[in-house]
Amino acid sequence: MEIHPLALFAALCIGLSKAGFSGVSLVAVAIFAELHGARRSVGLVLPMLIAADLLAWPAFRKHGSWQPVWRLLGPALIGMALGWWLMGMMDDSTARRAIGCCVLLMVVLHFFRKLRPDTVAAWVEKPGFHHSAGIVGGGATFLANAAGPVIQLYLATTRMPKMELVGVAARFFLLINLLKLPLNAQLALITRASLIENLKLLPAVVLGVFAGRWLVKKVPQPAFEWMIAVFATLAGLRLLLF
Repeated sequence: MEIHPLALFAALCIGLSKAGFSGVSLVAVAIFAELHGARRSVGLVLPMLIAADLLAWPAFRKHGSWQPVWRLLGPALIGMALGWWLMGMMDDSTARRAIGCCVLLMVVLHFFRKLRPDTVAAWVEKPGFHHSAGIVGGGATFLANAAGPVIQLYLATTRMPKMELVGVAARFFLLINLLKLPLNAQLALITRASLIENLKLLPAVVLGVFAGRWLVKKVPQPAFEWMIAVFATLAGLRLLLF
């Protein structure tokens, strides 16, 4: 079976997302849900995310540590368990709307952090903030592979240096995505056919990681983020409403 050109573009976006363009992963999530159906897309995307994590993490292994990951892991596992339970009860139509909601929520969080930094700084001081961020992130990552913005919001508010933040995020998502593998397999979201398609799309993921490392130094980040927000919002609305 031939690979759809949009699937290649979405796989490229997954690679780009691990090289500094985090918001672009939301576009990839929406494209795969449109092409392959919502439930199947969740299992299809996960191995590609892990491949991109394994390529990106060595570049940041000297930055950050595992300590913030362990602090966030417990709440994230609770969120993942809730996501696994919900996904087991969803048909494709319901899963499609859930993914659309997750994509739109992550777009809102991503830009709220940038537009209202004082409000976000106040949030982090509240008791239990990291528990809430972990649970929401864990649920979003299982239902839609779309937890990036909420986890980045949490890490950014800890005031750690930029490179440490990137290093901690790389560790967190590599660990979480590996833990999701058996749960996705138990729900039959990962199959022999999906893994074969992953192999066909893997070169685009690799290209995205290496191209992203070059592009992140060339492309104005604010303009790129607003462009991605528009695409992700339109894609999320389509999944939610149509």
